Amino acid sequence: MNIGDCKSLATHPASTTHRQLSPEELKKAGVSEETVRLCVGIEHIDDLRADLDAALAQA
Repeated sequence: MNIGDCKSLATHPASTTHRQLSPEELKKAGVSEETVRLCVGIEHIDDLRADLDAALAQA
């Protein structure tokens, strides 16, 4: 995982950065199974939009 890198990244916190938390702790932290974290890097905005549009079209 490249959180904090200059590249953009979409992650699922419940199964990555917060995987050690219990369901109660996840709820307290505001993290659900549906939560997606988007870390925006330095890519051009047009590229980011195109990638997000493509990903959301498949969701």
